[in-house]
Amino acid sequence: MLNNDLLKKIDWKKTDGLIPCIIQNFFSSEILMHGYMNEEALYETQKKKMVVFYSRTKKRLWKKGEQSGNFLNVLNIILDCDRDSLLILVHPIRNTCHLNNNSCFNGIKTTYTDFFYLEQYIKNKKNINCVNSYTATLHSTGIHRIVQKLGEEVIEVVIAALNKNKKDIINESSDLIYHFLVLLHNQNIDFHDIICNLKLRNKNKEIQ
Repeated sequence: MLNNDLLKKIDWKKTDGLIPCIIQNFFSSEILMHGYMNEEALYETQKKKMVVFYSRTKKRLWKKGEQSGNFLNVLNIILDCDRDSLLILVHPIRNTCHLNNNSCFNGIKTTYTDFFYLEQYIKNKKNINCVNSYTATLHSTGIHRIVQKLGEEVIEVVIAALNKNKKDIINESSDLIYHFLVLLHNQNIDFHDIICNLKLRNKNKEIQ
């Protein structure tokens, strides 16, 4: 969130009282939408920790999701170097676009965005009874089978690496990562938890 010092640095005069805001999914890195805020909208956004825009057509404040329920929960707000635009990192509730797409810039994704949605697919299959889904079936077999499969994939990666076969390394590593994600979600762990732990370790290492 923006502290008082940063709030005072916003160049409202340069933006004619409306600062452009880029909304980004904190977890997938996907750019979701673009909107505008006046000072009151920014105040409400920080206070409620939910994105509140100023609607240029309706001439009033507009909480994103006020009709659809597809809210944007704010995790962080960043002011750019020119002090005339904001990057807002959010945890979106369902789809952001009014056309029922994840993003208003639908189809524009980063590498991590694809990884994020793979993880969501695996997570969503955890409590689904579907014999035609390998992911759902693997979840249902329990931790012992999941661990067994993960161990098998580790061995396959090692063999591919020792054989210096790049294609096999890529294929077996893909299988390994997939089964690793199944293991994490079987234990109710998101990959984001791993990233946070790695950041903490790196920070502690810098302190040392």
